[in-house]
Parts: sequence; C-alpha cells; structure tokens
Amino acid sequence: MIIKSLELADFRNYDSLHIDFSSGTNILYGDNAQGKTNILEAIYLCATTKSHKGSKDRDIVNFNKEESHIRVYLEKDGLDMRIDMHLRKSKTKGIAIDGQKIKKAAELLGLLNVVFFSPEDLSIIKNGPDKRRRFTDMELCQLDQFYLYNLNHYNKIVNQRNKLLKDMYFNPSLRDTLNIWDSQLISYGSKIIERRQAFVGQLNEIIYDIHRKLSGNREELLIQYEPAISIEDYAKALSESQDKDIKLKQTTVGPHRDDFSFMVGNIDIRKFGSQGQQRTAALSLKLSEIELVKKITKDNPILLLDDVLSELDSNRQNYLLSTIGDIQTIITCTGLDEFINNRFEIDKVFQIDNGKIIGNSELGKGEVHNG
Repeated sequence: MIIKSLELADFRNYDSLHIDFSSGTNILYGDNAQGKTNILEAIYLCATTKSHKGSKDRDIVNFNKEESHIRVYLEKDGLDMRIDMHLRKSKTKGIAIDGQKIKKAAELLGLLNVVFFSPEDLSIIKNGPDKRRRFTDMELCQLDQFYLYNLNHYNKIVNQRNKLLKDMYFNPSLRDTLNIWDSQLISYGSKIIERRQAFVGQLNEIIYDIHRKLSGNREELLIQYEPAISIEDYAKALSESQDKDIKLKQTTVGPHRDDFSFMVGNIDIRKFGSQGQQRTAALSLKLSEIELVKKITKDNPILLLDDVLSELDSNRQNYLLSTIGDIQTIITCTGLDEFINNRFEIDKVFQIDNGKIIGNSELGKGEVHNG
C-alpha cells in the first residue's frame, strides 16, 4: 500500500495543497509552525477518522472558513483508490470512498493503515494509563472491525450510564434501571478485555526480539495487560460498585480503567525505569506495531514520523530507519543535517513554509540537497 498524492483545501493553515509522494522515504522540512505536521494529521484522519491530537473537526477547518476537504489517492493491492473527507465546523464529517459516500465512519477503518510516531509517543510508557489505552484502541480499531464495534458501543453505554448516575441525584427511583445498562456493559466490555489480552500476546511475540536488539542484548521486555476487572468478576464488581458509582456519578468498573505494564526482568519501567529505558521501550512498541500490521493485514502500513528523529540518538535513528525497509515513510523535521550526516537514503524532499511547498526535490539513493 502506498499513498500516491494528497490534496487539501482550507485545512488548518493550508488554503490549497497538492503533493505527490514517492513510494519510498519522503521528507517534509521547514521551521516550526509552518504546517508540516498538518499534512501528517490529514493522512491520519483519512486512515482513522480522528486527529492524532484529539482535535475536533471545527478546530481543524481553516479559521476563516466553514468547511475543509481532504483527498488521498492511494494504491492498494494493485488498485487505485481515493478517499474524500469533508470536514465542517457545524456538522458531522462526510466521507466517500472512490466517490461513494459511506454511512458510517467505521467503514473507512482498515482501508488505509498508518503508524504515527511523534515525540509524545516516546513518553507513552511513563504517561498515564489513558495514553496506553489510546494506543491500544487506535491500533485495534484499524485492524479489527469487531473491536471497533464493541468499543463504540461500550463507550456509548458508559456515557449513558454516567448520565443516569447524575440524574439519580434528583430522581433516586431511576436506580432500578441501572441493571439494564450493567448487563450491556458486561457484554461489550468482556469482548474488549478478551481482544486486548490477545493483542498484548501478539505484541509480545514481536517486541521481544526488537527490544533485545535495541538494548544491545542487555534487556528483555514483556508487556503485561492489567485489566481493571476480570471477566469472571465483572458482574459482581459492577453490582457492588453501584453505591460508589452513584456517589461519584461515574462508572468506576470496566475496561475504560485498564492499564498495561512494561517489565524488564522484575522491574516495572513505568515506575522505576530510567528515561532511556522508557524511550527505548516506546520505540520498541512502535516498531512492533509496524510488524503487527504487516502480519495481520499482509500489507505494509504507511509510517508517519513527526519530528521524532531529533529526539533519538544516532544509534536509535539508524535502527529505526534501517528497519522500515520498503515501507512508505513520511518524515517531518526542521532541518536536513541529520540525514546528511548519517547518509540516510531518501527519495523525495519537500520544503514547507507557511502552508505552502516552496521547493521539492526527487533524489537518488543517499543524495540530499535543498529544494
């Protein structure tokens, strides 16, 4: 799978943009706040329907406009395809595949698989559990339509149950309806727990060797799933938590409270690891994500690297770029020195300035020069 080109209209700081990508390594460079990351965000939106920043559609549309458009041309399994996305400040987004409108955004997921890697991801190990759950959910939603279905329904029910808990403050008789929501929570939540457990098992099959190589054969990494509740105890725990939930006006039991630990030997590096250990584990996690997508989809994902190379030392830079192989990669950076100094093989360079491409170059192997 490759992205052949991208078109933007009134998206963030872009009034209009057309960019043709190489099937290999593409560099977007320029000063900060010029719009490099916005290009990656547009691609990520067309893959997942969501912004990697968590931004709302109304915040993505150009400040002076009411709507924006994204169009991605891609090649998959030898076929040319097109994704159109219409973002509006006051309405839900519209999506079309090859000119045919889709009714549910979920129909898009899995068509374009991407792995997004930013400096914030290097902190995923030491950050709060919500970041690790988001990583898991975003990856599984691209790979597993059933997981997406169960997660969407689960989240809706949690929100509805929380609203009921708040309403009960004024109308205690509503408590009789709690059990109806609880049975649905258990149904969808149990499926989420099962799939997350399997996902961690799949990652561990891959991450072990990657992390050993990254750590110079000094460390062995194991991811452990820490469900907030077991499937066997789910119904009992949810029932026993009702008084607490009513008091707090929120649902306190379920997979929306899950976490994942990262063990090096007997040490949980979330809490006791050095910054170097945590960053190496985060890089191992992202590299494992790439390999897992390959394994499940039998195709390469698109790799989006948002100014992450500057956060890695030369050894980790080399390891990352040597492992991407034949994957189409789009990299943002503020300068080209790291590529020149390390003689990285790149295929196309674009210079971005204030929402415009002011220069681009198609390069031979190992060649780097300004556009």
